[in-house]
Parts: sequence; C-alpha cells; structure tokens
Amino acid sequence: MTPASSEVTGIVCLVQAHAGQVVAEGDTLVVVESMKMEIPVCAPCAGTVRELLVAVGEAVAEGDTVAVLG
Repeated sequence: MTPASSEVTGIVCLVQAHAGQVVAEGDTLVVVESMKMEIPVCAPCAGTVRELLVAVGEAVAEGDTVAVLG
C-alpha cells in the first residue's frame, strides 16, 4: 500500500479519484486550496485507489495522507 500525501496545509476543493479507480503515476487524485492557489495531490505511483481519506471541504495539513494506493 502506498500513501498519497498533501504537500501543503489547506482545504480540499476537488476530489477527482474514487475507490477502485486505476490511476497512473502523476494522475491528480485530490486538489487542495491553500493561500488562494490550487495544488494537486498526485498519485506517487501507478495502481488502484484503495481508499480516499478526505472529502471536499475538509481541512488537511502538510503531510496528511489523502488516499491509499495498492
């Protein structure tokens, strides 16, 4: 299992992936808004999204795991 983590503290403004979805390395999973900028959280490797741990409107901190790939 490989975690995908937020690089910034902010609010989740978009969830593009869903559990069971097959993604390629670099695909956007979630977008976090921080300081009026939108920062994508990308898949660190190719795989299947096993679990999404955030929802739109949720606050995340730098380093928080937002999704798990398997």
